[in-house]
Amino acid sequence: MRCIKCQAKAVTEIRQHNAAYCAEHFFGHFENQVRRNIRRYRMCAEKDRILVAVSGGKDSLALWDVLVNFGYQTAGLHIHLGIGGYSDKGLEAAQGFARARNLELITVNVAQDYGMAIPELAQTLRRAPCSGCGLTRRYIFNREASERGYNVLATGHNLDDEAATLLGNVLHWDMEHLPRQHPALETTHPKFVRKIKPLYTLSEKETATYCLLKRIRYHADECPNAAGARSLIYKHALNEIELNSPGAKLRFVRGFLEKARAALSAQPVALRECLSCGQPTTTERCAFCRLWDQALARRKKSQAVRLASFPAL
Repeated sequence: MRCIKCQAKAVTEIRQHNAAYCAEHFFGHFENQVRRNIRRYRMCAEKDRILVAVSGGKDSLALWDVLVNFGYQTAGLHIHLGIGGYSDKGLEAAQGFARARNLELITVNVAQDYGMAIPELAQTLRRAPCSGCGLTRRYIFNREASERGYNVLATGHNLDDEAATLLGNVLHWDMEHLPRQHPALETTHPKFVRKIKPLYTLSEKETATYCLLKRIRYHADECPNAAGARSLIYKHALNEIELNSPGAKLRFVRGFLEKARAALSAQPVALRECLSCGQPTTTERCAFCRLWDQALARRKKSQAVRLASFPAL
């Protein structure tokens, strides 16, 4: 297998592009994809302050590395979710990356800052961990970016993520989320920052290869709470299609963005500021505050019941 650019021995094959690359030309391919995505949707400019959501995994670290190489003003934001050793390893990888490059990494510890870790939140509310986790992460990402003066939030969602999300939304004809699936979401409120996904055309294999060749140490474990998640089922189905029809994921996502999304109209909503935290919401109190207040109240009640069950000494 030879590099299509220089005919040297290739280190990776990218089947959706019918191409193979040596290390040098793979980096060029990867960076060109990110540049094109940024330019196509005007994701960010030199003057922007970009906060990169950094989990410690391959996608977020590859994204942060590329944005730094391009010369953008960036900082990383890592959320420690309290999911045992999984979260500790993610924090360690994010800190190691930032320290090696003298970059700023902002960390938020959910248990310390909000009263309980994600597993306890799920157990207290008796609901799947992913729902509370996703809502919490989105809230913290936006709030930290807005309050710290960053006008762009960059996430490492890759092609596999976007294709799986799109498949799920289409299967359920989710007309609320389909119009909002886009690599660049503009702000609709002064406290909402612009959200971008510069890696949306690059696969998990490509981000892993980038980190491997760049010798970026990343956290490779799968979240223990993800077992049985629908997104993994959708990814598996799409991988089977991709195996027999290389480029299917890319055509699926690009086709939606270029041909179908424009026909979907997102219903305008009136936004107000949450009475509790001041963040944008469509109701008097935002979903985050309602969720966490309910969890903390339940835990307090449970603790009171347990104490009352012990006889007075």
